[in-house]
Amino acid sequence: MKQDMRLSVTSVDAKAKSSGGNPFQRLRDQLQGIQPALPDITMTIGEPRHEPPAFVGEVLAQNINDFRRYPPIHGTPKFREAVGSWLKNRFGLSDNFDADKSVIPLNGSREGLVYGCVSARDYLKKRDATPAVILPNPFYQSYGAGAHMAGAEEILLPEPADGALPDLDALDPALLDRTIAFYFATPANPQGTVAPLDYLKKLVELARKHNFIVFSDECYSEIYRDEPPAGILQAAEAIDGTLRNVVAFNSLSKRSNLPGIRCGLAAGDPEFIQFFADFRNVAAPQVPLPVQALAVRCFGDEEHVIENRRLYNEKYELAQDMLEPLFGNTTKEGGFFLWLDVSRWGDGVTVAEKLWREAGLKVLPGAYIASDMPDGTNPGAKYIRIALVESLETSREAFQRIINCLE
Repeated sequence: MKQDMRLSVTSVDAKAKSSGGNPFQRLRDQLQGIQPALPDITMTIGEPRHEPPAFVGEVLAQNINDFRRYPPIHGTPKFREAVGSWLKNRFGLSDNFDADKSVIPLNGSREGLVYGCVSARDYLKKRDATPAVILPNPFYQSYGAGAHMAGAEEILLPEPADGALPDLDALDPALLDRTIAFYFATPANPQGTVAPLDYLKKLVELARKHNFIVFSDECYSEIYRDEPPAGILQAAEAIDGTLRNVVAFNSLSKRSNLPGIRCGLAAGDPEFIQFFADFRNVAAPQVPLPVQALAVRCFGDEEHVIENRRLYNEKYELAQDMLEPLFGNTTKEGGFFLWLDVSRWGDGVTVAEKLWREAGLKVLPGAYIASDMPDGTNPGAKYIRIALVESLETSREAFQRIINCLE
């Protein structure tokens, strides 16, 4: 699994190009004109639908006048302090962690994941070869957008669905030398795989040896079954007490059920964070001050996060109870997706269409959030992804429709 893993942006399959690479547009195209037999239930998009914290309206009202002010690109001192305190408590960071230098707000994590790749290219100044960006496959499509904006070659690293992680030892050192960014997600979307601390430490060591930036997408870090997942910041600190070559991304979207607020964060290597902030100061919008005030309150409150996690775990328990006869174990270590192998009934695209036509259930084919490898295989082809964002009762109905349709 060395240079033959590479796949350039321009070689993404033609069907993905026709819809701009958007998996949900591809699904709309696929299902267009099909009349479902039952009232529809949509479980495609990972848009949280649990109740947001009760204090949201109160905080926004208290700070409404600040919508008249331009926010600082580095965020308010209170924002950085609140995020820094949360990161220290959650990931066991040392007192050396300086939030004033290592934390900035983002308009949701997606914006940072994309723009960060451009900054990585400019920050590292690798000019001797075509820059490369390594990303998992399946992957969040914004990773590819970041590579595209940076003019880099995409290197797809297949990530199995059985809980195994990509083999870092199989990566060609020559490839790593020209890599500018390595996208990694823990818990993974859609597989729900959680990377152990030792694995993350090994990734950090590679980043420092070959001088690239690890972009760790940790937006599902607070949605887990039993043990809280490790993070890239604690892995970096565990090696030498510094955050060199790593950036963690997180947001309020999944943690606090606030996807519409568009508030995220980047935290990590202080030199890169400051470089990134300077770029964002001319290229990206600031986060409104009332939104930052809300983030301060959210990161200071764990009760709503615990309740949110309980609701997801309740749905995982129901899925395990109802769907185990068809799919075996459906419970994932983290995140809120089911990633179901439907190869008994066809590929994911065929089964997604069948579930929509016969059961009124809209799910996402796994192939639509993955890309074909050079050998023509697609690691998501035999899967469907189901977002457990609906209520327990709606989820129960959805699971029963799957059973009725496929059994």
